[in-house]
Amino acid sequence: MGRRPIDESDFHSRPSKRGSRPRTKTRPEHEDAVSGLVTGVDRGRYTLLVDEDQPDEHVVTAMKARELTRQRVVCGDRVDVVGDTTGEEGSLARIVRITERATVLRRTADDTDPYERIIVANADQLVIVTALADPEPRTRMIDRCVVAAYDAGMDVLLCLTKADLASPDALRSLYEPIGVSVVTTSRGDEGEITPLEAVRDSLSGRTSVFVGHSGVGKSTLVNALVPGARRTTGVVNDVTGRGRQTSTSAVALRLPEHDGARGWVIDTPGVRSFGLAHVQIEHLLTAFDDLDEVAQECPRGCTHLEGSPDCALDEWVAASPDDEVRAARAARLDSFRRLLVSRA
Repeated sequence: MGRRPIDESDFHSRPSKRGSRPRTKTRPEHEDAVSGLVTGVDRGRYTLLVDEDQPDEHVVTAMKARELTRQRVVCGDRVDVVGDTTGEEGSLARIVRITERATVLRRTADDTDPYERIIVANADQLVIVTALADPEPRTRMIDRCVVAAYDAGMDVLLCLTKADLASPDALRSLYEPIGVSVVTTSRGDEGEITPLEAVRDSLSGRTSVFVGHSGVGKSTLVNALVPGARRTTGVVNDVTGRGRQTSTSAVALRLPEHDGARGWVIDTPGVRSFGLAHVQIEHLLTAFDDLDEVAQECPRGCTHLEGSPDCALDEWVAASPDDEVRAARAARLDSFRRLLVSRA
């Protein structure tokens, strides 16, 4: 007796748990994507400004696409989004690309932590807000912020608040020689911040990120600069001399027009530490053009710290043509070495 012919009913296939679609590395081009500026981040949801400075400018809420799972989107990022970009209530777009960042401000948890935390992207100026009293200024913390900014290729503005309580002269003499611009503000009789004109001049047309300890008046200053910002302010603890953290996440706020230009302020939560494990000495040197050129003659492995054998920077100071130049070079080198020590 011959066998029955086999047909399709005799074939049984067990479905694959991974699905039947072949995997591919080809990703969609998303040619219909629109660009947006990340102005806020909150628990996996991103607030974007789409069509910035255009008549149809509007706010969109978005989430990251799956292919960006391992990439962090931060305040200040320029991104491409697809999906529902109308900005209507309940709508949700999808971030599919992060455009190339012009600058990235980073920090680590401490100086031994190998993991970098990106604070903000695409800012061109770091504004270090420091109170002259109540709480007392911490120069080591300022130094570390300056190092992080120079490493990121950003300019630095030191904003000294509460000048009605103490003189700013000592801090000016420390930071102006290393290229840090300094402005001061005071509290008026009614608690208002004055004067603000110099601060506005320094922020106009730029994207500036504000950092500072809790209690130094950072949020108060932001509220004075950006009407309607409503950043929560706090007070200084009478026992510890420290402020209570009030801002919980970074947010980008657009400044009112000033002298025909507008700018952005990115307010960040108060910080108590600023790790610099990611900073290389070579990167820091580039912020000091004169020292960077001289350091090219240093022996390999030179730390450039005081007492480093055959350091060309010491020879540069010793070879000064007169006492005035020698004093200026020595002050410049001392400032640079102070920043190096803050990194150590």
